[in-house]
Amino acid sequence: MKKKQAVAKGPAEMIPSESHEDEENEAPVKAKRSKPEEAGGEEVVYHPVKLSRSDLYRPPTAEELNQLKEAESLFHCSLLKMQMEELLKEVTLSERRKQQINSFVQTVTGLLQTVPDSTEVEVNDLSWLSSAVKVPFLLVPKATKGKFHMAPPASVDLIGSYPLGTCTKPRVMVDLAVTIPAEVLHPKDVVNQRYPRKRALYLAGLAQHLTSSSDIASMRYSCLHGNRLRPVLLLTPPGKDSSSFTVRVHACPPPGFFKPSRFHPQRNNIRTEWYTGLQTTQPESNEPPTPHYNSSVLGDMLPRAHLQFLSAISSQCSAFADGVALLKVWLRQRELDQGTGCFNGFLASMLLAYLLTTHRISNSMTAYQLLRNTLNFLASTDLTMNGISLAKDPDSTAPSLADFHDAFQVVFVDPSGHLNMCADMTACTYKQLQHEASVSMQFWDNPTVDGFHSLLMTPKPMIRTSDHVFQLCELVKLQSSCKKLNLLSDLMDHSGNYVHTALPFILSLLQQGLGQRIHLLTHSLSPEPEWSVESEAPKHKAQPPLSFGLLLRPELAASVLERGPPADNPKAAEFRQLWGSRSELRRFQDGAITEAVLWDGTSMCQKQLVPRQIITHLLQLHADVPESCIRYVGAMVDDVIKTGSEVPSTGEEESLLVVQSYDDLSRKLWRLEGLPLSITAVQGAHPALRYTQVFPPVPLKLDFSFFDREKISRSLVPKDGKPCPPYITPITVICHMEGSGKWPHDRLAIRHIRTAFHIRLGELLKKQHNYTCRPCPTHLDVWKDGLVFRIHVAYHREPQVLRESVNAEGLLVVRDNEEAQALEMATIHKPLLTSTLHGLQQQHPCFGAVCRLAKRWLGSQLFSDDITEDTADLLVASLFLQPAPFTPPGSPQVGFLRFLHLLSSFDWRNNPLVVNLNNQLTATEYAEIKNDFMASRESLPVLFIATPKDKKQSLWTKRAPNVQMLQRVVMVAAESLKLLENQLMDSNQIQDVRVVMRPPLEAYDVLIHLNPKQVPLLTQAVDPPTVTFNRGVADSSVSQSGGVLPVIDYNPVSLYLAELREAFGDLALFFCDPHGGTVIAVLWKPKAFIPMPFKTSQASARSVEVTGEEAKTVPNIEAILEDFRIMGKGLIKSVEARTEKWSF
Repeated sequence: MKKKQAVAKGPAEMIPSESHEDEENEAPVKAKRSKPEEAGGEEVVYHPVKLSRSDLYRPPTAEELNQLKEAESLFHCSLLKMQMEELLKEVTLSERRKQQINSFVQTVTGLLQTVPDSTEVEVNDLSWLSSAVKVPFLLVPKATKGKFHMAPPASVDLIGSYPLGTCTKPRVMVDLAVTIPAEVLHPKDVVNQRYPRKRALYLAGLAQHLTSSSDIASMRYSCLHGNRLRPVLLLTPPGKDSSSFTVRVHACPPPGFFKPSRFHPQRNNIRTEWYTGLQTTQPESNEPPTPHYNSSVLGDMLPRAHLQFLSAISSQCSAFADGVALLKVWLRQRELDQGTGCFNGFLASMLLAYLLTTHRISNSMTAYQLLRNTLNFLASTDLTMNGISLAKDPDSTAPSLADFHDAFQVVFVDPSGHLNMCADMTACTYKQLQHEASVSMQFWDNPTVDGFHSLLMTPKPMIRTSDHVFQLCELVKLQSSCKKLNLLSDLMDHSGNYVHTALPFILSLLQQGLGQRIHLLTHSLSPEPEWSVESEAPKHKAQPPLSFGLLLRPELAASVLERGPPADNPKAAEFRQLWGSRSELRRFQDGAITEAVLWDGTSMCQKQLVPRQIITHLLQLHADVPESCIRYVGAMVDDVIKTGSEVPSTGEEESLLVVQSYDDLSRKLWRLEGLPLSITAVQGAHPALRYTQVFPPVPLKLDFSFFDREKISRSLVPKDGKPCPPYITPITVICHMEGSGKWPHDRLAIRHIRTAFHIRLGELLKKQHNYTCRPCPTHLDVWKDGLVFRIHVAYHREPQVLRESVNAEGLLVVRDNEEAQALEMATIHKPLLTSTLHGLQQQHPCFGAVCRLAKRWLGSQLFSDDITEDTADLLVASLFLQPAPFTPPGSPQVGFLRFLHLLSSFDWRNNPLVVNLNNQLTATEYAEIKNDFMASRESLPVLFIATPKDKKQSLWTKRAPNVQMLQRVVMVAAESLKLLENQLMDSNQIQDVRVVMRPPLEAYDVLIHLNPKQVPLLTQAVDPPTVTFNRGVADSSVSQSGGVLPVIDYNPVSLYLAELREAFGDLALFFCDPHGGTVIAVLWKPKAFIPMPFKTSQASARSVEVTGEEAKTVPNIEAILEDFRIMGKGLIKSVEARTEKWSF
């Protein structure tokens, strides 16, 4: 597109419209201000160009239309297009890197061509190899027939992604195919691992030859995609480039050396007699087929043909390399591109080639369109049922798709028609790929989701993606599984790799047992082993544990009953065979007598682990895997919010009791008779009523021997010398009264009327329901079912009255103020948030538990004053309402990990966090929120949360956190996430998840240690003390009404904190864990230590320093610490000054 017209000095010219062809290729010329040329020489001035009317109104060219359409329809905004272009620049190889690779490949090729000949020996004779180099092969069985000798390679060629132009960073692998000379091999080498062993010997010979060269920094062995029959040699260049790329040397047979028909999936190439060492009389025709072994050998014969095929396709499609690069990034973020049975870059290229050859995508598409169409194809095509083939006209010996489906779980046939490129992939891996593609397609078109970040920039490790994860630890036990499942022929086919032999059978067993409880079962892909050329090939058991991920259906996963077919149904025997002794006949209320399995579990947190019982039972019964080998990490983190000794609970049951009691109170308030005005609404405004209170209030019955009676109201007062009484949480309830002309317009008069309502409500509740009540000017406390409900009467016009005032001239002025805002927050916003989040809990059963875990972490890390309860609940709600690129969390643990990830990775500086409660926001409103946010960013809170009712202000985060605290939260969240994920996935680490709940106290200046006896919530501490105190709670059951009113909302720790902040808030920050913390951490404010001029009005807690004529004051730290002790007498155990900030 022509941007500007350079014209020599002179009058402005007109650009005449030229031929029709030129119109097609040129855009209208943009006028530019005249600007002298910087460079030396003749100065050229750019004049504005005058266009004729026909040019000005000329219709856009085809290219311009295409670009406009693309920016509008394909990208939510042009930003996504730019982001993808930048990403491609980031992952493609630079010219400098390519030169380094070419030079190193040339060096290696030269060295390989000088391999000396050696004398011919038996394959089993390794005497020609030096002891410094080992053969990269597990020789099981020990011996096989054949002769071998080293000879220079017939050819050395580049294959794979590098010559094709689809090689991407960060893991740059350059593949080099070394052709084994024909005289080294024999046409019958396909039988009994002779060829794979000769191939491994040839690689060992190459390694021995290269050890003497200084041009190679390091040499290691590995296996191609974890296949032990296909070892490769990894070479790295010397110098600082050693980590930038790796050359992978493959040994291959000469093209066409073996007949492809020998590798039909129904042919046998491993004889049972040779493999087992036992004499058998069965004829060769009865030997079991060895499809996996066949495809391993066949795969070595075709890389050059594949490269030619892909080169021909990519030369026709200009965006082919970029499309493959984007697909590789997408796969890498989902951990699907490496390991045994992965969907690697080669398969990605082949899939694009398939879509191009079948005209599902066109050659003129952009990389963006290629990625989108490929994911769409993956999401809608099941290769486990209907395989696809690239072979246009295969020869008569090529197997049919049905033959491939009989032998393999996933079928994608290469252009030769003989090789299934997905031979090692399990059906579960393909289903995971399909699921990921369909999830990506769902949020791709959603303008409210940042598609680029969700699609290509967010990593999805298994522990953060799956709701429950479990690991098989001692993989050597899978040998006995192969025996139990009678898998000898499969074991021969996998050349003794019992892990990959047993895996498909274990997966189908678990799929059958878990059935409707799960959406998806995934498993980790065994990593490609790497080992030194000087050491033996690692055993199969040497790989890390196999991890399995479950994506649960929350509504069915926790069911304790597995109902089977009726007893007389033919399928009943099948059901009994699957469940063994756990299956029993049961009669149900509908009269049916059926087979059934009942699992253990009474509380919700026990029921969530029913899948664990199913998995351990099935693996023990059918695969001989003992329970000790199964490490289940589905609910390890939940321990920190568990209560109850007999039946452990994570708060679901307690929250339900509170909600039921509140519902009952609400109904009774509605039905009260005798009130001067009727009630228009009763709303809960407390976290316990939305299931998100960390430790929900528990009904209490008090032991009267711990208390005295107050003389007038006969309420209970704690005795001296006894431990602090239990903390009784008042559950806030807002009771809205109807509007009436009788309500006064004076703020004080309204308060008096509200107080009168509190007194009247208390009298009526006592009279009609016998509830013990205590009215106050601001609220009414009601003692019901062992819980305290704090009722606030609200009048809808009161905030407006608070905003009105009369100025000196007698005019009515309406001005917003903090008092009105606080009242609106308490009576309007909080009740609305509580009811909305209560609804979210009904949709997602684990929402409340995730909130409780998140707030437990915030409290324990001393952040609960900065990230308030309501803020934390909204942050968690965003994980459920906009989970992309994940699905909504299905267990508390995975929700908590995503909460830490959100805190640590969200760009708080440049983006608002939009929480679309009740799905009320439209795409236009999203754009408005974003634009308003960018326009007034500097004046908005640092952590900005927008909701449908609060799009511009972020009411919940107005006061806190500040920039410094948010930075600390982000940093601690990132460290906690890293530590926790490592611990959950690595069984070798010390298993103590509470470590992320223990705050680092090194950063604080003073620690105030509290007397545990006076900390009422001590039992909620992260590390509860071994000695507990009886705080006057009786064990007997709670009465529903009546009884004496206890001390409510009395927590000495929070009262002491409030006093400290009031007295010393200008000098220091104070932090404490609200859930049983026994330490108050103090951080001095740096500005407080700047010496200030002496003023008598500002002399408190300061000492005077006189220098010459000047008298300055600085904080008197010793006196302040003494004040801490005096103010907290009886509550404080000790004050520990950790730094000497006052000395500078």
